[in-house]
Amino acid sequence: MKLKFIGSGSAFTMNNYQTNAVLESDTGKRMLIDCGSDIRFAMRDAGLSHKDINALYLTHCHADHVGGIEWLAFMRFFDKSAGGPPDLFCIRSLMQEAWDHSLRGGLESIEGQIMHLTNYFKCHGIEPNENFEWEGIVCTPVQTVHIVNGFRFMPSYGLIIHRGDMGGNKCDVFFTGDSQYAPSQLSKFYDMADIIFHDCETAPYYSKVHAHYDDLKTLPPTTKKKMWLMHYQDNPKQDAKADGFAGFVQKGQEFII
Repeated sequence: MKLKFIGSGSAFTMNNYQTNAVLESDTGKRMLIDCGSDIRFAMRDAGLSHKDINALYLTHCHADHVGGIEWLAFMRFFDKSAGGPPDLFCIRSLMQEAWDHSLRGGLESIEGQIMHLTNYFKCHGIEPNENFEWEGIVCTPVQTVHIVNGFRFMPSYGLIIHRGDMGGNKCDVFFTGDSQYAPSQLSKFYDMADIIFHDCETAPYYSKVHAHYDDLKTLPPTTKKKMWLMHYQDNPKQDAKADGFAGFVQKGQEFII
Protein backbone atom coordinates (compact mmCIF):
# COMPACT_ATOMS: atom_id res chain seq x y z
CA MET A 1 0.00 0.00 0.00
CA LYS A 2 0.98 3.63 -0.45
CA LEU A 3 0.34 6.84 1.43
CA LYS A 4 0.53 10.01 -0.64
CA PHE A 5 0.33 13.48 0.89
CA ILE A 6 -1.58 15.66 -1.55
CA GLY A 7 -1.07 18.44 0.99
CA SER A 8 1.30 18.83 3.92
CA GLY A 9 0.63 22.30 5.34
CA SER A 10 -1.23 23.84 8.24
CA ALA A 11 -4.79 25.16 8.15
CA PHE A 12 -3.67 28.55 6.82
CA THR A 13 -0.77 27.63 4.55
CA MET A 14 -0.63 29.18 1.10
CA ASN A 15 1.98 26.94 -0.54
CA ASN A 16 1.55 23.30 0.43
CA TYR A 17 -2.23 23.00 0.80
CA GLN A 18 -3.68 21.48 3.95
CA THR A 19 -2.55 18.15 5.35
CA ASN A 20 -4.78 15.66 3.57
CA ALA A 21 -3.45 12.28 2.41
CA VAL A 22 -4.50 9.44 0.13
CA LEU A 23 -4.07 5.85 1.31
CA GLU A 24 -3.92 3.53 -1.71
CA SER A 25 -4.47 -0.18 -1.22
CA ASP A 26 -2.74 -2.96 -3.11
CA THR A 27 -5.96 -3.28 -5.15
CA GLY A 28 -5.63 0.33 -6.33
CA LYS A 29 -8.54 1.70 -4.28
CA ARG A 30 -8.02 5.07 -2.57
CA MET A 31 -9.10 6.30 0.84
CA LEU A 32 -8.82 10.02 1.48
CA ILE A 33 -7.70 10.87 5.01
CA ASP A 34 -9.48 14.15 5.71
CA CYS A 35 -10.99 16.43 3.08
CA GLY A 36 -10.11 20.06 3.75
CA SER A 37 -11.19 23.22 2.02
CA ASP A 38 -8.20 23.11 -0.40
CA ILE A 39 -9.03 19.59 -1.55
CA ARG A 40 -10.12 20.43 -5.11
CA PHE A 41 -6.79 22.05 -5.89
CA ALA A 42 -4.72 19.49 -3.99
CA MET A 43 -6.37 16.63 -5.89
CA ARG A 44 -6.03 18.44 -9.20
CA ASP A 45 -2.29 18.94 -8.65
CA ALA A 46 -1.98 15.25 -7.74
CA GLY A 47 -3.74 14.20 -10.94
CA LEU A 48 -6.83 12.97 -9.11
CA SER A 49 -10.54 13.72 -9.39
CA HIS A 50 -13.63 13.00 -7.30
CA LYS A 51 -14.00 9.77 -9.25
CA ASP A 52 -10.73 8.45 -7.86
CA ILE A 53 -11.81 8.48 -4.20
CA ASN A 54 -13.39 5.27 -2.95
CA ALA A 55 -13.47 6.04 0.78
CA LEU A 56 -13.00 8.84 3.27
CA TYR A 57 -11.74 8.89 6.86
CA LEU A 58 -12.38 11.92 9.08
CA THR A 59 -10.21 12.90 12.03
CA HIS A 60 -12.18 15.93 13.28
CA CYS A 61 -14.39 18.85 12.30
CA HIS A 62 -12.05 21.76 11.56
CA ALA A 63 -12.41 23.22 8.06
CA ASP A 64 -8.95 22.15 6.93
CA HIS A 65 -10.15 18.58 7.52
CA VAL A 66 -13.84 18.69 6.51
CA GLY A 67 -14.22 21.89 4.46
CA GLY A 68 -14.06 20.06 1.12
CA ILE A 69 -16.60 17.36 1.90
CA GLU A 70 -19.50 19.34 0.44
CA TRP A 71 -17.69 19.51 -2.90
CA LEU A 72 -16.81 15.80 -2.86
CA ALA A 73 -20.31 14.76 -1.79
CA PHE A 74 -22.09 16.81 -4.45
CA MET A 75 -19.70 15.75 -7.20
CA ARG A 76 -20.15 12.07 -6.37
CA PHE A 77 -23.93 12.45 -6.01
CA PHE A 78 -24.61 14.26 -9.25
CA ASP A 79 -21.97 12.59 -11.42
CA LYS A 80 -23.60 9.25 -12.15
CA SER A 81 -20.41 8.00 -13.80
CA ALA A 82 -18.48 8.34 -10.52
CA GLY A 83 -19.44 4.90 -9.23
CA GLY A 84 -21.90 5.70 -6.47
CA PRO A 85 -21.35 6.90 -2.91
CA PRO A 86 -17.91 6.34 -1.37
CA ASP A 87 -17.46 4.74 2.05
CA LEU A 88 -17.17 7.07 5.04
CA PHE A 89 -15.32 5.84 8.13
CA CYS A 90 -15.50 7.89 11.28
CA ILE A 91 -16.06 7.61 15.02
CA ARG A 92 -19.85 7.45 15.30
CA SER A 93 -20.30 10.44 17.62
CA LEU A 94 -17.92 12.52 15.48
CA MET A 95 -19.89 11.63 12.35
CA GLN A 96 -23.03 13.06 13.89
CA GLU A 97 -21.17 16.17 15.05
CA ALA A 98 -19.69 16.68 11.60
CA TRP A 99 -23.15 16.53 10.05
CA ASP A 100 -24.86 18.77 12.62
CA HIS A 101 -22.19 21.45 12.91
CA SER A 102 -20.16 21.41 9.68
CA LEU A 103 -21.97 19.74 6.78
CA ARG A 104 -25.71 19.98 7.21
CA GLY A 105 -26.08 23.61 6.15
CA GLY A 106 -24.82 22.89 2.65
CA LEU A 107 -25.71 19.25 2.11
CA GLU A 108 -29.15 18.87 3.69
CA SER A 109 -31.18 20.28 0.81
CA ILE A 110 -31.18 19.76 -2.91
CA GLU A 111 -34.15 20.55 -5.13
CA GLY A 112 -37.18 18.59 -3.96
CA GLN A 113 -35.40 16.52 -1.27
CA ILE A 114 -34.25 16.65 2.31
CA MET A 115 -30.89 14.93 2.40
CA HIS A 116 -28.75 13.27 5.03
CA LEU A 117 -25.13 12.16 5.13
CA THR A 118 -26.27 8.65 4.22
CA ASN A 119 -27.51 9.95 0.86
CA TYR A 120 -23.95 10.89 -0.07
CA PHE A 121 -21.82 8.24 1.66
CA LYS A 122 -21.97 4.65 2.80
CA CYS A 123 -21.50 5.52 6.46
CA HIS A 124 -19.56 3.24 8.80
CA GLY A 125 -19.77 4.52 12.36
CA ILE A 126 -16.95 3.24 14.56
CA GLU A 127 -17.02 3.01 18.33
CA PRO A 128 -13.96 4.03 20.38
CA ASN A 129 -11.43 1.18 20.70
CA GLU A 130 -12.85 -0.54 17.63
CA ASN A 131 -10.98 -1.31 14.41
CA PHE A 132 -12.27 -1.08 10.89
CA GLU A 133 -11.06 -2.87 7.80
CA TRP A 134 -10.88 -1.37 4.35
CA GLU A 135 -9.52 -3.27 1.34
CA GLY A 136 -7.72 -5.70 3.63
CA ILE A 137 -6.08 -2.91 5.65
CA VAL A 138 -6.87 -2.88 9.38
CA CYS A 139 -7.09 0.60 10.91
CA THR A 140 -7.64 1.82 14.45
CA PRO A 141 -8.78 5.36 15.30
CA VAL A 142 -6.85 6.79 18.25
CA GLN A 143 -8.09 9.84 20.13
CA THR A 144 -5.61 12.67 20.58
CA VAL A 145 -5.80 15.85 22.62
CA HIS A 146 -6.27 18.71 20.17
CA ILE A 147 -8.41 21.40 21.83
CA VAL A 148 -9.99 21.62 25.28
CA ASN A 149 -13.18 23.60 24.69
CA GLY A 150 -14.17 24.82 28.14
CA PHE A 151 -14.64 21.57 30.06
CA ARG A 152 -14.86 19.41 26.95
CA PHE A 153 -12.27 17.79 24.72
CA MET A 154 -12.94 18.46 21.05
CA PRO A 155 -13.14 15.02 19.39
CA SER A 156 -10.09 14.37 17.23
CA TYR A 157 -8.99 10.94 16.10
CA GLY A 158 -5.72 10.07 14.44
CA LEU A 159 -5.25 6.74 12.73
CA ILE A 160 -3.12 3.67 13.29
CA ILE A 161 -2.69 1.67 10.10
CA HIS A 162 -1.74 -1.91 10.89
CA ARG A 163 0.36 -4.20 8.77
CA GLY A 164 -1.82 -7.11 7.66
CA ASP A 165 -3.98 -8.44 10.50
CA MET A 166 -3.94 -7.58 14.19
CA GLY A 167 -1.42 -10.27 15.14
CA GLY A 168 0.66 -8.71 17.90
CA ASN A 169 0.72 -4.96 18.48
CA LYS A 170 3.05 -3.93 15.68
CA CYS A 171 1.82 -1.45 13.12
CA ASP A 172 3.29 0.33 10.15
CA VAL A 173 1.94 3.85 10.50
CA PHE A 174 0.78 6.22 13.22
CA PHE A 175 -0.92 9.26 11.67
CA THR A 176 -1.60 11.66 14.52
CA GLY A 177 -4.09 13.97 12.88
CA ASP A 178 -4.15 17.16 14.97
CA SER A 179 -2.70 16.82 18.45
CA GLN A 180 -1.06 18.73 21.23
CA TYR A 181 2.35 17.71 22.52
CA ALA A 182 1.45 14.81 24.82
CA PRO A 183 4.31 12.28 24.97
CA SER A 184 3.04 10.53 28.08
CA GLN A 185 -0.23 9.72 26.28
CA LEU A 186 1.21 8.99 22.85
CA SER A 187 4.53 7.30 23.62
CA LYS A 188 3.12 3.77 23.37
CA PHE A 189 1.82 4.58 19.89
CA TYR A 190 5.19 6.07 18.94
CA ASP A 191 6.82 2.82 20.05
CA MET A 192 4.35 0.64 18.12
CA ALA A 193 4.88 2.44 14.84
CA ASP A 194 7.51 1.95 12.17
CA ILE A 195 6.63 5.33 10.68
CA ILE A 196 5.07 8.31 12.46
CA PHE A 197 3.41 11.23 10.70
CA HIS A 198 3.07 13.95 13.32
CA ASP A 199 1.46 17.39 13.08
CA CYS A 200 4.01 20.05 13.88
CA GLU A 201 3.72 23.76 14.49
CA THR A 202 6.76 25.66 13.23
CA ALA A 203 5.70 29.25 13.96
CA PRO A 204 7.74 31.26 16.50
CA TYR A 205 4.66 31.41 18.74
CA TYR A 206 2.72 28.59 20.39
CA SER A 207 -0.96 28.19 19.53
CA LYS A 208 -1.20 25.41 22.17
CA VAL A 209 -3.39 23.28 19.89
CA HIS A 210 -0.61 21.55 17.93
CA ALA A 211 2.63 19.92 18.94
CA HIS A 212 5.34 22.54 18.51
CA TYR A 213 8.63 21.73 16.81
CA ASP A 214 10.65 22.85 19.84
CA ASP A 215 8.78 20.34 22.03
CA LEU A 216 8.95 17.47 19.55
CA LYS A 217 12.69 18.08 19.30
CA THR A 218 13.04 16.86 22.90
CA LEU A 219 11.67 13.38 22.10
CA PRO A 220 14.08 10.42 22.21
CA PRO A 221 16.30 9.99 19.12
CA THR A 222 14.78 6.56 18.42
CA THR A 223 11.34 8.19 18.11
CA LYS A 224 12.44 11.20 16.08
CA LYS A 225 14.29 9.18 13.46
CA LYS A 226 11.04 7.52 12.35
CA MET A 227 8.94 10.69 12.65
CA TRP A 228 7.93 12.75 9.62
CA LEU A 229 6.56 16.21 10.36
CA MET A 230 3.37 17.45 8.68
CA HIS A 231 0.80 20.24 9.12
CA TYR A 232 3.51 22.89 9.42
CA GLN A 233 3.55 26.56 8.44
CA ASP A 234 4.93 27.76 5.10
CA ASN A 235 8.70 27.92 4.67
CA PRO A 236 9.83 26.41 7.99
CA LYS A 237 13.19 27.68 9.18
CA GLN A 238 14.02 24.55 11.14
CA ASP A 239 16.32 21.80 9.83
CA ALA A 240 14.35 18.69 10.69
CA LYS A 241 16.94 16.16 9.53
CA ALA A 242 19.74 17.90 11.40
CA ASP A 243 17.59 17.73 14.54
CA GLY A 244 17.13 13.96 14.17
CA PHE A 245 13.72 13.75 12.48
CA ALA A 246 13.03 11.82 9.29
CA GLY A 247 12.14 15.17 7.72
CA PHE A 248 9.30 17.47 6.74
CA VAL A 249 6.66 15.81 4.57
CA GLN A 250 6.53 17.54 1.18
CA LYS A 251 3.37 18.15 -0.82
CA GLY A 252 3.07 15.27 -3.27
CA GLN A 253 5.43 13.00 -1.34
CA GLU A 254 4.53 9.31 -1.48
CA PHE A 255 5.47 6.62 1.01
CA ILE A 256 5.47 2.91 0.19
CA ILE A 257 4.20 1.16 3.31
